[in-house]
Amino acid sequence: MLLWLLGAALLDGAAGFYLPGLAPVSFCEPGKDQVPDCKSTIELFVNRLDSVESVLPYEYTAFDFCSEKTMKRPSENLGQVLFGERIEPSPYKFEFKKPAVCQKVCTRTYDTNNPPDKAKLDFLKKGMLLNYQHHWIVDNMPVTWCYDVEDGKFCNPGFPIGCYVTEAGRPKDACVVNSNFNEKDAFYIFNHVDITIHYHIVEHEQLGARLVAAKIEPKSYENPNDNSPDCSGGPKFLKNKHTGVFKIPYTYSVNFVEDKNIRWASRWDYILESMPHTNIQWFSIMNSLVIVLFLSGMVAMIMLRTLHKDIARYNQMDSVEDAQEEFGWKLVHGDVFRPPRKGMLLSVFLGSGTQIFIMTFVTLFFACLGFLSPANRGALMTCAVVLWVLLGTPAGYVAARLYKSFGGEKWKTNVLLTAFLCPGVVFADFFVMNLILWGEGSSAAMPFGTLVAILALWFCVSVPLTFIGAYFGFKKAGIEHPVRTNQIPRQIPEQSFYTRPFPGIIMGGILPFGCIFIQLFFILNSIWSHQMYYMFGFLFLVFIILVITCSEATVLLCYFHLCAEDYHWQWRSFLTSGFTAVYFLVYAIHYFFSKLQITGLASTILYFGYTMIMVLIFFLFTG
Repeated sequence: MLLWLLGAALLDGAAGFYLPGLAPVSFCEPGKDQVPDCKSTIELFVNRLDSVESVLPYEYTAFDFCSEKTMKRPSENLGQVLFGERIEPSPYKFEFKKPAVCQKVCTRTYDTNNPPDKAKLDFLKKGMLLNYQHHWIVDNMPVTWCYDVEDGKFCNPGFPIGCYVTEAGRPKDACVVNSNFNEKDAFYIFNHVDITIHYHIVEHEQLGARLVAAKIEPKSYENPNDNSPDCSGGPKFLKNKHTGVFKIPYTYSVNFVEDKNIRWASRWDYILESMPHTNIQWFSIMNSLVIVLFLSGMVAMIMLRTLHKDIARYNQMDSVEDAQEEFGWKLVHGDVFRPPRKGMLLSVFLGSGTQIFIMTFVTLFFACLGFLSPANRGALMTCAVVLWVLLGTPAGYVAARLYKSFGGEKWKTNVLLTAFLCPGVVFADFFVMNLILWGEGSSAAMPFGTLVAILALWFCVSVPLTFIGAYFGFKKAGIEHPVRTNQIPRQIPEQSFYTRPFPGIIMGGILPFGCIFIQLFFILNSIWSHQMYYMFGFLFLVFIILVITCSEATVLLCYFHLCAEDYHWQWRSFLTSGFTAVYFLVYAIHYFFSKLQITGLASTILYFGYTMIMVLIFFLFTG
């Protein structure tokens, strides 16, 4: 009940206000902008282009669209750079409440006999074939393309470059929206956009108007006169085997509509409410939470009843002889705190896991409060990276303290492994993925300067903090055990199938995975299918339940193993819930083949490369 109330409060709080730290911008008509902080010019920014059929995003200029050379690019934060966002100014500029019809932006001319022109045109055709989507931004809001679907209206925060009709005459992707797109083996280019900007006039305040929505409708016009386009003629298409000169005139129309119903603070709602999964998600998440809470209650009840019965039985013993005749977990008390094999590696994994656990908790907590909403671009990733760097101290402390408790003496090796092993594996994987992105010319390739900055954060901030944590961990006395460990290890009896290590570990990961797989689907959708993820309240609730379930499942299985007189519990307890990451990997492979349309070797390698990073982090976190 407490968890439900907490979740409801967090969700309610997240919806109660727009975003701390973002102020609204007011707009006035030209000539009436004497009001302080009131702008008359509306600027449109363009972001990278991406596709559900490829992992490789590209910058806007890579496709040779009309670009703005004179204006300075807005600065991007670390999270935006890591996600491959590249926001640039565009030549599309409007005056507030000043409609425009068929305004020419530029004309691009290509000659297929000229190799550079042919390469640009081929790249544009590749973009249309893979259904690459524009992402435009007005007043920090995505410009959306809204169209009818089976169960209502869907507002996509992107719109396609164009589309392709196959040699058999079958329209692909966006070509289905217009019956005139019927030329076989041809690419149709969306070279015109109708932009509708919705605004809300602020009542009782002389602050002008605020923009509450920007919607777009991509269109294709032949324009008989390329030099002075009039948005007439049939759709503009390019034959796949076209040779010679080809011109593409780019135009736009803009219209302004007053909307009294949408407030500035809730202007993202129409996008989030139209997401195709929203209505299904409420029931499925509720259902998942009820099942997991029920299972958690069952596990807790079994533990309490069984342990209570065992302890009561031991307390009723009349003599030492009776106790010696007993069997079960009491017999291994002299071996249960025996240091595990590979104690060094276990302590390093536990230190790194603690770092990731605290980072995830704090990041999700801030996300619930609204600080890391989709409007604050890149904030989620920036917050996670900065927290990870600053949390080197708990990682070093936990690893050192546990290693000392295991009786380890190679403290220098322990500190260095804590600081470099897990982060090093993640960075090496990330660096290889970055080399592939560089080779493909993608906008997601991290600039060399940013790579150096991340290395500097790691070596100059995280590593020294890990050393400080390890210093305090080794200085503190080791964890005292309540019983003395026997000098001679006890022989472990023959184990049944269920109490052997591997079956127990495999079973242990099922329950935690059961409580996250629905959320996992939406998280993978947001990463690979470019959908917005905004339900941080539910995610935080699932995070808490995951922690409880991992703990209870591990305790329960460890108890059964100790009852079977197998005292090698340390690694087993880590791997029992850590095995959830293996189910995560299996689910990611299933998701790749069943839900995604990714094509190309580079995209496939990138998908599995980034998935391995997520699996490792999840393994350390759950373990």
